[in-house]
Amino acid sequence: MDVRGCLYVLAAAFMWGLIGLISQFIFAEGISPLETAFWRAAFGWTFFLAHAVHARQVRVAPADTLPLMAFGLVCVSVFYGSYQVAISETGVALAAVLLYTAPAWVALLSWLVLHEALTPLKISCVIMTILGVGLISLGPQIAGGAADIRLGLLGLGTGLGAGFTYALYYIFGKKYLAGYATPTIFVYAMPVGALTLLPFVEFTHKTPTAWMLLILLAGITSYGAFSAYYAGLKRLEATRAAVLATFEPLVAAVLAYIFFGERFGAWGYAGSILILAAVFIVVVGGMRRGAPQSPARTMAPSAREEQA
Repeated sequence: MDVRGCLYVLAAAFMWGLIGLISQFIFAEGISPLETAFWRAAFGWTFFLAHAVHARQVRVAPADTLPLMAFGLVCVSVFYGSYQVAISETGVALAAVLLYTAPAWVALLSWLVLHEALTPLKISCVIMTILGVGLISLGPQIAGGAADIRLGLLGLGTGLGAGFTYALYYIFGKKYLAGYATPTIFVYAMPVGALTLLPFVEFTHKTPTAWMLLILLAGITSYGAFSAYYAGLKRLEATRAAVLATFEPLVAAVLAYIFFGERFGAWGYAGSILILAAVFIVVVGGMRRGAPQSPARTMAPSAREEQA
């Protein structure tokens, strides 16, 4: 195994694990989840645009414009927005766990859209994920200071919505966008995502600290994380990289405990273990067959990225 590739992927997972932590500090500045999502997309676009222009990776085929716009609509605006709302409603740790229902969504969507076989292993993982979400939904409590916060329908819905739209990264990447470099995709997708979020955003006054946090969120968790992840993909199999990427919810949970005192009850821990076990089974099963079974952070790099 390429140690450098592993370190790149672990660095990406760590950066993704910071999404909730930075977001909570942004919310404390009086900025709403949807405005946070808007600025994450807007500032993220500037980073990817600079990269794409420098690397001369801006041009796309006219026929791919519509898929790129659809990708931006769903996988930037809906994903960014739903995940920020989930963090606000459920806390950092639980939102990260619900995000990792994505492999179960991938298994179903791959069967429906890509006509891949729905194997017994995939079915088992879908069932494990459903049971995990059920345990989290019915019994869990996160201790936030002196009060216990129960998982509400909005938090559950947006958390699962984030997992579903995250899974669509894989579907778009497999079906439409695999031939493009990562900066190229986001140069076109992120403006669509930001503009789609714009009508739902109520802008507030921001302190210099708030602006710094928003730029950090975009620079670290969008541009930095994706750049590190695809650097790792050049050196590792996609499924092996996906296993390492499950470090993300662990990072989120540890940081949530350290900074905010968030912790699951017994039901919540049991459900989280089921969901993460399903993730490992999906990606390890894919590794054995030599085919990726994970969300679109496994989207294959383009030929130009492979040669970089």
